[in-house]
Amino acid sequence: MTRFSESLWLVGKDPWPDVEVIDQRKLPFEEATLILRNLEETARAIETMVVRGAPLIGITAAYGLYLALRNAWREDGEVNDVLVEKSVQRLLNTRPTAVNLQHVLKDCGQYVSLFEGEEKVHRALERAHHWRTLDVKSCSTIGDVGLPLIRHIAQHKKGPVNILTHCNAGRLGCIRWGTALSPIYKAHEEGIDLHVWVDETRPRNQGLLTAWELGQEGVPHTVIADNAGGLLMMQGKVDMVIVGADRVARNGDVANKIGTYLKALTAYHHRVPFYVALPHTTFDPDVGRGADIPIEYRDGKEITTLRARCDGHIRPAAVMPEGTPTLNPAFDITPARYVTAYVTDRGLFTPATIHTLQ
Repeated sequence: MTRFSESLWLVGKDPWPDVEVIDQRKLPFEEATLILRNLEETARAIETMVVRGAPLIGITAAYGLYLALRNAWREDGEVNDVLVEKSVQRLLNTRPTAVNLQHVLKDCGQYVSLFEGEEKVHRALERAHHWRTLDVKSCSTIGDVGLPLIRHIAQHKKGPVNILTHCNAGRLGCIRWGTALSPIYKAHEEGIDLHVWVDETRPRNQGLLTAWELGQEGVPHTVIADNAGGLLMMQGKVDMVIVGADRVARNGDVANKIGTYLKALTAYHHRVPFYVALPHTTFDPDVGRGADIPIEYRDGKEITTLRARCDGHIRPAAVMPEGTPTLNPAFDITPARYVTAYVTDRGLFTPATIHTLQ
């Protein structure tokens, strides 16, 4: 187990502890953590991508609700459903695309509303624990479901299984294991010869988080420019593509990190299997198609500046003149017809069957 074998944990001896998370903004240059003590700190951690990844966002928000109720009880000796509703709404407003946030907060809000007074605080913490435990089990199962796909390729070729992934869908986006990386970790543990092509994934370079994770676990990998994947597929150097998801519509359309659509198109053209890994909580049966999924647009400064280490210091560096017009969608939509299969904690699904995922 590495130092950061999980992405979120509880700290303090108080029966009502604080929450500690990895500050992912500082990776891979600095391994730092941040302690969350109240609702606003939690909401800001989600908004500023201290924590990111659909499952982890949802779980962090669950603990944020608990922190809001804990602090209110400590300060006023009173918590009520109005506070629950306001806290849930603040957390819902942090990120619009990842559906796990909505699922988890709806569940937690309804659950704690069944109780009164101090019991609300205890139950909020209990429910956050529930979602945390569920995530670990779900991600491990995703790995078990996806492992045979890698094993099959390994049995029919010489040399390593070359897997291309996009963004970061490992334990940094969950609690442990991850989604897209979970089958890779399971295959590596089994001793399967494999190698991962890691998209850098601009503008936030989240592929570098994947490289950091894989490096800690000793998984062979190579970081490539976002747009190098097409050439590698053309050259026959990619055996499969596997990505995570922030939301999957009822028809199987996938919202994921910007650039996923281009990988899917290229994989389809070159007959490379394209898999989407997700827990069932990322499936949204209430949204019929990808066009109805809200797309988050982020600050253009993510495009015009880069964070770099220079002379031992990490600092932002401008790569475009100030005032350059930008457009920064954080996600795109991959139509279901380009997906080979969905690797889930409920089994393997195809575009024709994904609507049955529950």
